[in-house]
Amino acid sequence: MKDASQSRRINDWVSQQIQVTAARLPAQGSERRERTDRRNKKWWSVFYGSFNPRRRRPARRLDDSRFHPVDWYSAHLLAVSVGILLLSAADAFLTGILLVHGADEMNPVMAVLLYRSVAVFAALKMAMTGAGIVVMVFLGRYRFMRVIRVELVLYAVLTVYAWLIGYEIWMLGSSADLSLL
Repeated sequence: MKDASQSRRINDWVSQQIQVTAARLPAQGSERRERTDRRNKKWWSVFYGSFNPRRRRPARRLDDSRFHPVDWYSAHLLAVSVGILLLSAADAFLTGILLVHGADEMNPVMAVLLYRSVAVFAALKMAMTGAGIVVMVFLGRYRFMRVIRVELVLYAVLTVYAWLIGYEIWMLGSSADLSLL
């Protein structure tokens, strides 16, 4: 059985700890939050989030089928995206050269734009290609029609554009009335 003096010493120690802790706490009603709102630091958030990503995989649970965007994409997707944009610009340039030498635009939508204004054609072609790439990179880890990963579709687009540029260069080389200088 405990004696009263031991019980009193424990209670004194507990009350002393409570008083020390209470002395360290700010007074009631004082503001403990920071003065600046962290949500107002937009550019800091973009910079910080670029180098410290939180979501690297689309889903946290294996059975979760909802859409979950990620904020960290693979570096190879950047290389593929830049390659597609550069090949798209080369395609627009080579298409213009081929049209001067008598070729016809086979894409009916682009043909309408091309024969009206070359600047509008080039701007719209790059905007549509860029928007499509952004969407495909954003959805890169998902499957198209539940069969093929969208990431592989990006590689297919890059391959088709490379083949198209090769074909246009072959057409320029086989053109008899085209001087290369």
